[in-house]
Amino acid sequence: MATTDVHGPIDFVLIEFPLERTGSGATAEALKDLIQRKVVWVYDLIIITKDEDGSVAGAELTEEATEGLEGFASLASVRSGLLGDAEIAEAAQAMQPGTAAALIVYENLWAIPFIAAAREAGGEVIASARIPAQDVMAALDAMESESKV
Repeated sequence: MATTDVHGPIDFVLIEFPLERTGSGATAEALKDLIQRKVVWVYDLIIITKDEDGSVAGAELTEEATEGLEGFASLASVRSGLLGDAEIAEAAQAMQPGTAAALIVYENLWAIPFIAAAREAGGEVIASARIPAQDVMAALDAMESESKV
């Protein structure tokens, strides 16, 4: 089985920034580094803004229109069509007023050789889950606090 017949897990992440300080340059650079190193492949990247009154809009990723989000402008053409208005509206519900967010759908390319080897050996992925980084950090902090007592 060729690894081109296998896909890695596909995830999404919604990263929220305050509108008044949406310095996304370092975030976008880190994402571009992951793409260049073939760790992930980005299928969709959409910027969503939510004004203080709760109104939601998709931001066009152009150099002129992305003040504070300029780091993502070089990824403006990353649209697969997997995300529609319903998914954008659902993402916007999770956002706080006065924020902008990058909604990113990506494939974990690092997993392809592992999944291909497992399938070649007769294995099948039958379950998968993602533990949010915030939950892991909170659990580690709690363990560290307990060990100091």
